[in-house]
Amino acid sequence: MNIQSATYIGSFVDLEKCPKADKPEYAFIGRSNVGKSSLINMLTNKKNLAKTSGHPGKTQTINYFLINESWNLVDLPGYGFAKVSVQQREKWEKMIENYIRKRKNLICLFVLVDSRLTPQKNDLDFVNQLGEWQIPFTVIFTKTDKNTQSETAKNIKAFMEEMKSRWEFLPPYFQTSIVKKSGRDEILELMEEYNIRFGAIA
Repeated sequence: MNIQSATYIGSFVDLEKCPKADKPEYAFIGRSNVGKSSLINMLTNKKNLAKTSGHPGKTQTINYFLINESWNLVDLPGYGFAKVSVQQREKWEKMIENYIRKRKNLICLFVLVDSRLTPQKNDLDFVNQLGEWQIPFTVIFTKTDKNTQSETAKNIKAFMEEMKSRWEFLPPYFQTSIVKKSGRDEILELMEEYNIRFGAIA
């Protein structure tokens, strides 16, 4: 797929105020600081489209980007270790749940997992929750250039093995590196397939 245009639409804290649900939509979520914004920038080939930060919890709203004038990318707040109040965290969780469960045009949720780490409980709890909600999702392992190939492969295998203990069928997954731009073509190809299936111009 060729990304010809990518435009920031706006940031929202209320599902009811999000853009009209008339286009295919793909959302990105993961632990705080897992690299959601950086991945969106890599996919769109726009360095500063999504705001990145070294500080966990930077993304605090539902951020919308219009791609090729025909479909949306969405950057969701992270979950996990962001240093925010319990009240703020609960507010984020409710906002995220509302979006994931009620957004009718959400085609696929991409769950980002840090490949440098052994399986983390909050990542596993989150994907298991998606299973209970029957939300279609794909796993993206990020930062694969930050470790040795063998260590990365070991962590990815361990994560998928943990999922096997609960899941009859495993979701698709990709490996990405912002530095090497690896995984970009594969993810865009999947989106293109979905766009064609759901009647959007890729």
